[in-house]
Amino acid sequence: MTTTAPDLAISAWRDLDPQARHLPGMSLGSLPVTPQSQEADRLWELGVRHAELDRTVDVSTDDPAAHRRAVDRLCLVRDLTARAVSVDWDLRLSPRTATDQWKVLSHLQPPRSITGLEGAEEALHAWRTRHYLCKLVWRQGPGFVQIRDRRWGDLRRFTADEPRYREAIALLGPGAHHTDVPADVLAEFTAEHLVLRVGELAWWLPYRVSRWLQEAMAV
Repeated sequence: MTTTAPDLAISAWRDLDPQARHLPGMSLGSLPVTPQSQEADRLWELGVRHAELDRTVDVSTDDPAAHRRAVDRLCLVRDLTARAVSVDWDLRLSPRTATDQWKVLSHLQPPRSITGLEGAEEALHAWRTRHYLCKLVWRQGPGFVQIRDRRWGDLRRFTADEPRYREAIALLGPGAHHTDVPADVLAEFTAEHLVLRVGELAWWLPYRVSRWLQEAMAV
């Protein structure tokens, strides 16, 4: 069982255009957020089209409490990205894993800044210029799940029809202790770069697609 950060909040606006945000009625102020699977839908219904996270997403520390805070905020960025809500956020990586981590996360809305990475400006430029929606998505069909991944330039598919994969995704979605997930399933997901480890937590990277932005064969 996981816990959530009690102080998770965003600053929110009704428009993603920086100039329009200053107009009367555009600011929604500071909104407390519960990192649950339907929270992005709730924020959308409130009119949120641009959000700013309350603190840096820090995956560089050895503090378990910081790991939980980071995963909660990554969940929000992931789910808002799926809704095409723009997000201002900052990312701090561990120098031990930073080279690969930014690419693993590159399906998310690009952050404002990256620290802890040599060549951060080049990585940030690549992230911003190559980002598009549905870069890493999963969908559930009748009796199967499918993941489509274009983070590496080509289309990679992962399809599974056993219930334990769906069960594992449900656990990993909000971030789970890695021992709570069947080891063989977690190993498969990890080998495909579909899971991010943040300390003892394993977190599901793809966001769920509700509709294709292009024809299904082209996504």
